[in-house]
Amino acid sequence: MSRIGKLPIPLPAGVSIEVKPGEVVVKGPKGQLLVAYDPDITISLEDNQVVVKRPTDGRRHRSLHGLTRALLANAIEGVSQGFVRELEIKGIGYRAKMQGNKIELSIGYSHPVFVEAPEGVTLEVPEPTKIRVLGIDKQKVGQVAANIRAIRPPDAYHGKGIRYAGEVLRLKPGKAGVTGG
Repeated sequence: MSRIGKLPIPLPAGVSIEVKPGEVVVKGPKGQLLVAYDPDITISLEDNQVVVKRPTDGRRHRSLHGLTRALLANAIEGVSQGFVRELEIKGIGYRAKMQGNKIELSIGYSHPVFVEAPEGVTLEVPEPTKIRVLGIDKQKVGQVAANIRAIRPPDAYHGKGIRYAGEVLRLKPGKAGVTGG
């Protein structure tokens, strides 16, 4: 039995699910998400908990079991609490500022870089060196944060660039000093 798949998902107060063939609609205080799933997998609501079951112990069903349960758990957490990814900007003169619903990044290029939030994702700049990506869809929030980080990933020698909050970088040693000559 899948260790992840067999765990029931508790349904928080204010969250409801509607199971349809091939998709589950999850509604909560923060919004609504649609989770597609394989029709072989069975999803049911028992005692205010969502239970995911598989028909056989075949390889395909085992892998879909855990995946479906994880996607449903993320959707339920998203519509009840939401997801946040925080980014830090390191480097002299590197900063970010909000302009309407866009972020203007000054990160060492000859021009400012603008990042616009897709639908369902909110961008915030609480400080000039911090960016917050918020939303109810975990995959979207993570992808937007990864796209922002990819604009100027951290430098391996000095650590300058955009990184996830709390991300630990191992800096390479620079050139060994040349002596004599």
